[in-house]
Amino acid sequence: MNEKSRVWKRNEIDSPCIQICVIHPTERICTGCYRSIDEIGAWSKFSDDERAEIMAELPDRAPRLKKRRGGRAARLK
Repeated sequence: MNEKSRVWKRNEIDSPCIQICVIHPTERICTGCYRSIDEIGAWSKFSDDERAEIMAELPDRAPRLKKRRGGRAARLK
């Protein structure tokens, strides 16, 4: 048995985290991965099927986050 075959690997779905961890103040989902705080906290405890279900829902959550337009100057007007 060679060295590479002895490396233990987990067979599970990866986390959608992209290391932009900011929770949207009204939608209460992460602006980077679109998961809720509860989903992020329980991610490692979810089954593969639960994670896959959440992963399938994430793209539909993106439009809920409205981008602010105009920056500071627009807010001061």
